[in-house]
Amino acid sequence: MSTSEGSVSYKKADASYFEQRHLSRYAGIWSLWALGVGAVISGHFSGWNFGFATGGWGGMLAAGAIIAVMYLGLSLSIAEMSPALPHTGAAYSFARTAMGPWGGFITGLCENVEYVITPAVIVTFITAYVNSILGLDAAYSPLVWIAFYVIFLGLNVFGLELSFKVTLVVTVLSLAVLVFFWVSAIPHMNFSRWALNIGVGPDGTAIELPEGGGAWFPFGFSGVLATLPFAVWLFLAIEQLPLAAEESVDPKRDMPRGLIMGISTLILSAFMIVLLNPSVAGVGAFHLGSSLEPLLDGFRAVYGDSGVVLLGIVALTGLIASFHTILYAQGRQVYSLSRAGYFPTALSLTHSKYKTPHVAMVTGSVVGLLVMMVIWFALGATEGGAAIGSVLLNMAVFGAMFSYIMQAISFILLRINQPDIERPYKSPLGIPGAVLTIIIAIVTLYYQVQDPNFSKGVLWVAVWFAAAIAYFALIGRHKLILSPEEEFAIAHAGGGTDPGAEQPALAE
Repeated sequence: MSTSEGSVSYKKADASYFEQRHLSRYAGIWSLWALGVGAVISGHFSGWNFGFATGGWGGMLAAGAIIAVMYLGLSLSIAEMSPALPHTGAAYSFARTAMGPWGGFITGLCENVEYVITPAVIVTFITAYVNSILGLDAAYSPLVWIAFYVIFLGLNVFGLELSFKVTLVVTVLSLAVLVFFWVSAIPHMNFSRWALNIGVGPDGTAIELPEGGGAWFPFGFSGVLATLPFAVWLFLAIEQLPLAAEESVDPKRDMPRGLIMGISTLILSAFMIVLLNPSVAGVGAFHLGSSLEPLLDGFRAVYGDSGVVLLGIVALTGLIASFHTILYAQGRQVYSLSRAGYFPTALSLTHSKYKTPHVAMVTGSVVGLLVMMVIWFALGATEGGAAIGSVLLNMAVFGAMFSYIMQAISFILLRINQPDIERPYKSPLGIPGAVLTIIIAIVTLYYQVQDPNFSKGVLWVAVWFAAAIAYFALIGRHKLILSPEEEFAIAHAGGGTDPGAEQPALAE
């Protein structure tokens, strides 16, 4: 049976179609909390600290607070939408219901860029640590990438329960490492001497003040705004949590709690790391402004170089936690778009025994690896490694910012146009919180444009989008499937299918 809505066409798949795309329910509130926090936590180990070079310590703190407001508004908006639309599609599902098939597809594409590219960026950071710990030649980095992809794909594919248990363990370990650092750093901190050791040189760039005691905001308010893109790393990927909706035991109860607990944990952790890491004697904000391993620098300042290998392994935990959890998100995101027909439907097949979307996870990982390999072998080890860490990073953040804007718009439209949808949880920030999210995301994008690598990243995102949109316009829009996301959207739009029609059971 086929049906149409506007420029797209649907077919109602039989029971065997959904049986081959079956998911299982396992995740409780702590699994969801770990999934959200684990995805982000690597950003507290490295990446965020480059903001000291553009804003100084006060600029980094203020930018972190502004970005925290953006993510709080986003998280509470998602906490309302996810239990109201408890589907694996998450961002795509919200936008599909609020803005129709094209809006859903574009939002899904933005998120797709983020979840395919981010693991590639993280695995390059992991490889840098591994090469340093083991003394490996950088020429062997592609082999390390492949090894980590294979190991953590295996953990994600061979059982949902195993995947969530690994997620919980590595997330708790990562937080334990951070807490251990905070406790270790407090007796060694000298805030004024080290955290405030940045001044402004004649050319307008950061210079080191040998005795500290500098201004909190050496670059003024413009420095705060320029630091926003770096502060994003303190919270990036918390929004992936709703992708676990169909694998959650009780998404209507646990999803809002998991999101609120997750963002609260991250706000506390972000404040502690921004305060303590640069304050440790011998480290300082100026050095951290260009450091690739800020947490390891802090540990070295406290404990010396004697345990550098052990400290390096400890510092890896956060990167591993994020790599593992974002691979999970990548699989579910590709799976949901495929199950509904936006991507080729073969990508949404689940494992016959483990009921995990193995085809989606493997395909997304292969794409990420291929992108890395092309850059690596085209530019060489040194230049290629730098490009992966900058161009791909900008691609991921670009996709994320646009998906945030689209999700916040979806929240506003759903509040205005569909007030009668059952909402087990309602955001206390409401529409103003979503509007703040949009404004801050737009400002962050504007300042991200100042990065010379941004244009390269945007160019490749444009290529990605052009290919995917061409596929959808020519093929995909004529082959959509009445998946749960589509059934729900059409039913609540008041046409196209029977609102009372029973939806296929996809999880148990």
